[in-house]
Amino acid sequence: MLRIPVIFVIFINVFSVYALDLPISGISDDSILRANLKDAWMIEAPNRVLAQKPRIELLETGEMVQVSVQEGRDVFRVILARELMRGNNATDTRAAVSRRGTGTFPGWAQGSWMLTRRKDTGAATEIRIYLRSDQNMHIQFRPFDNDKCYMDVILYGAYVARSITVPVTFERLYTMQLKDILRLVNEKFPVRYFEVEPANYRDSLRLINQIRSSIAGLRFADDGAIDENGNYVFINTMLPQNTQPGLNCSGFLKWLIDGIIRPVTGQRLSIAPLKAPFGQRGSSFTELWEESRDVFFGLDWIRNLAYQANKSLRSPSYGVLDEFEVRVDSFSLLTVNQNNVSTTKSYPGFMNEAGYNIEGLHPLLYTLAVNDPFSFYLAAISNEIATPSSPTGTPRLRQYYHVAALFPYFDEYGDFKIAVFESAAETSFAAFRNRYPGHFINLVRIPVAARFEP
Repeated sequence: MLRIPVIFVIFINVFSVYALDLPISGISDDSILRANLKDAWMIEAPNRVLAQKPRIELLETGEMVQVSVQEGRDVFRVILARELMRGNNATDTRAAVSRRGTGTFPGWAQGSWMLTRRKDTGAATEIRIYLRSDQNMHIQFRPFDNDKCYMDVILYGAYVARSITVPVTFERLYTMQLKDILRLVNEKFPVRYFEVEPANYRDSLRLINQIRSSIAGLRFADDGAIDENGNYVFINTMLPQNTQPGLNCSGFLKWLIDGIIRPVTGQRLSIAPLKAPFGQRGSSFTELWEESRDVFFGLDWIRNLAYQANKSLRSPSYGVLDEFEVRVDSFSLLTVNQNNVSTTKSYPGFMNEAGYNIEGLHPLLYTLAVNDPFSFYLAAISNEIATPSSPTGTPRLRQYYHVAALFPYFDEYGDFKIAVFESAAETSFAAFRNRYPGHFINLVRIPVAARFEP
């Protein structure tokens, strides 16, 4: 094991840009390095560890690892940071680039390892390992008793696996090979979330780019849509838009779905059927307010669009709610950050008459992208509201008042992205999610089409 004494410490809080990671089995072993560091870095008194100077170590493969300590208020972390590798898959317009080192050690590059210890007692509380070059994804281990410890799998704040029993002592993990650890948990470890194939998302990226090119000529107009004859009309009255025609959020989703099914069916969709009730929603109480408040308009709209898209692009058997509405529950615990304080709380998942709480949307879309690379999603946003124009005594009702299209995918670098299109424009995912704190979101699945002709 070679040591290079001169380094530049880089531990930054940015997202992976040049990953193109290896399968987990291809991550080079660093257990010998950890064994050599154990006494001086992992079990030594805190004050002595905190006095250690950062340094670069070389693995037997020649790969560089930056070893350093990061001090917090109550804890400190011993970090074995791998060098971030750069490379990309081939695209329609660009050749592939082989993986190569970038000379940076962000702390979350694939294979990086981190031990957290208390400053007062020196007790170890957590081991974290990054299996992809993404700071939002890691596995972590917690001590339990003298015979075993626990493992968690965390993706974008969501615990997709929690408290998996690992039948070895926590300290044994200091020098244990990664492959041996994962062998102990076997099928309980959801490896699919860490080994994605970017080539599976080429059609999604192609469709995203076609939409981006096409929306340049669109504009927003309240209540605006394009009818089955290609004319701009108002959704509510079906009267023509005579000046400055455009699309609202609902009309925009119809424009998008028309663009993917018209090459198959030869025609655009009619507007009236898209407003019809679809599937179970509401009750005898909400029926009293449907006409005056359009409580379920957004939900019915995306369900009807999904019905038409799945029936046309897949088969009539896919044009049923059980097939295209997203109702999976991939996790039940979620870590959220409020006022710079992280809190782990329960996440109920899909709820009838509401959908999902939007605070879990990011990890939900990640799991959906991995499990189904060939779909995108229409979303209906809802919240319990009382309209300002309603008379006194009008109840607060859950109202679906906005819709959008969400495209989760992995780009040619292997990095996870989410494209958001709404109201004739593209929006950043962060802006979209942060706009609706405490709101709920229903999702329906749409197949990615090979052709787009709006």
